[in-house]
Amino acid sequence: MALARSRRSDSGMNYWPGFVDALSTLILGIIFLLTVFVVVQFYLQQEVAGKDTALSRLTAQIAQLTELLSLEKSGKADSEDQLAQLRASLASAEGDRDRYKGLFEGAGAGAAAAQGKASELAGQLEGEKKLSARALAQVEVLNQQIAALRRQLAALEQALDATEQKDKESQARIADLGQRLNLALAQRVQELSRYRSDFFGKLREILGNRPDVRIVGDRFVLQSELFFDTGKADLLPDARTELDNVATALVELEKTIPTEIAWVLRVDGHTDVRPISGPNFKSNWDLSAARSISVVQYLIGKGVSPQRLVAAGFGEFQPLDTAKTDDAYKRNRRIEFKLTER
Repeated sequence: MALARSRRSDSGMNYWPGFVDALSTLILGIIFLLTVFVVVQFYLQQEVAGKDTALSRLTAQIAQLTELLSLEKSGKADSEDQLAQLRASLASAEGDRDRYKGLFEGAGAGAAAAQGKASELAGQLEGEKKLSARALAQVEVLNQQIAALRRQLAALEQALDATEQKDKESQARIADLGQRLNLALAQRVQELSRYRSDFFGKLREILGNRPDVRIVGDRFVLQSELFFDTGKADLLPDARTELDNVATALVELEKTIPTEIAWVLRVDGHTDVRPISGPNFKSNWDLSAARSISVVQYLIGKGVSPQRLVAAGFGEFQPLDTAKTDDAYKRNRRIEFKLTER
């Protein structure tokens, strides 16, 4: 069997790649949370920008109304001054009328002339009264306009207060939403980590404690020689038997994980750094992608849902060992299973 013909295993475990992968997963999680935070901040800025625009319009209206109120107050003051002058003229005319009446009553010889003068003064007095009435009417109109402007100003201030209160409530809702989102994400990560541990444990039971099968960080790593001949992407017969067990575990896992958790099994293909030779593939990248696709297609054929699988090729660009030795090349030629979020 091909498993029996596998090359000798690594002399020891290298924990550094696992640490790097775990750190990478943490960084990706932080980046995802930051992305969510930026999105939330973007929508908040849009809403605040709209509130600022409305506030600017209200402020401009308040300034305009204040200016109109100032003009109305100035006009009212002028009208009141004019009314005071008219009242003074009226008082003066009434005094002249009384004086001339006294002269008319006391002087018989000049009665006719005094009576004419009194009539003239009475006409002037009537004219002054009409002017005073018009001035009073203008003052009343100005008072009504000032009252209307004050009501508009009060309504604008009330609308401004309501806008500020609504903005505070929106800020509080956004903060609460962010906390709930962070809590939900943390719960999803914990649940997925638990299912990942269960799945890797089941794979370990299926494949056994073999040196060419190991868990590195959050990935299940198998050497490429278990699946493929050198430079090829066609699955070996023995590899199909092993993948049948993996497919069975995945089908059971799909039934266990709740549907609201968006998870996928990513199948990663890796090669060593040596250039590939042969007409089938142009580069190590093509070879690694073709191998991961072969594994994914086989798992789909065994009943695994396509939406739960991802094929990825990394070529020689994610080595586990950077040494230029046969052992290092063997470690770097691998297929990895990683249960992760979609």
